[in-house]
Amino acid sequence: MVNLIKAITDLPVSDIEIGSRLRDVAEAEVVALIELIREFGQTTPILVRKKKSGFVLVDGMHRLEATKRAGIDTIPVRVYEMTDDDAAMLEASQNLVGGMSPLDDAVFLAAWKKAHLHKHPETAAGVAGALAKHGLQGNSSSFAEIVATKRSISVRQVRKIIAAGEALGLQTIRLRQAPRPVTLKDLLELAKIGEPSEQIAVIDALVDGTAKSAGEARRVWKARETGTKIAIKDPVEQGYLAISALWARLPKAAKRRFSEEHELELRDLIDPLEAKVSLGPDEVEF
Repeated sequence: MVNLIKAITDLPVSDIEIGSRLRDVAEAEVVALIELIREFGQTTPILVRKKKSGFVLVDGMHRLEATKRAGIDTIPVRVYEMTDDDAAMLEASQNLVGGMSPLDDAVFLAAWKKAHLHKHPETAAGVAGALAKHGLQGNSSSFAEIVATKRSISVRQVRKIIAAGEALGLQTIRLRQAPRPVTLKDLLELAKIGEPSEQIAVIDALVDGTAKSAGEARRVWKARETGTKIAIKDPVEQGYLAISALWARLPKAAKRRFSEEHELELRDLIDPLEAKVSLGPDEVEF
């Protein structure tokens, strides 16, 4: 049962406990919010849960941190009385409706599903077919559709992202250290992995930057396990083949125009010395 305590609309910043969170604050977002808060004040209340021990943050960590740093003592709040499951679902849903990285989507979606199943264990029963049949079951099905619409993906892909978040668990912390952002394609690839040793190897490759994608890391792992060699792609050969294929499809007029506009560059590539000699007396390059 969720109950909004309408009598409380503001709280001292120091009275709000942060507790454990699904992700850390993004410094750039906090800095941007500080400027907005100083200019316009805190316009959006944060969500807080009232417990016997005090007030615990549910949603609005960046706004709370920015308010602290801006030197403001109080912050607008919406205070609720709710269960642990309700708090977990509310935190996840508030973030998922907005925009996050694919990795954060996986973390929050998995947390949302876990809380939802704990609160509604009957949705996991074979009678209803659970999530496999109805997306996220009952009223949560519409939530999955909202997430899918916001991300321009299918509900089926939302389920796959959930599976990736569940499979990765604490490994998501390591993935945040990857030099390249983890993409939706990476997550869907990670969700396919059933072998723990392969999952660890793929994540290692993404984190240390030796693989550009989960798919590439999986190919390397499989080759190593089977003792086969991976053909190394030659960027020069690939570029040549790409240009050749495009050139063959172009009309003669387009080829002529390109050759005229890039004549000097083409001459320089074929014979640098001849290209220099062919320049006029006022066009000699140094």
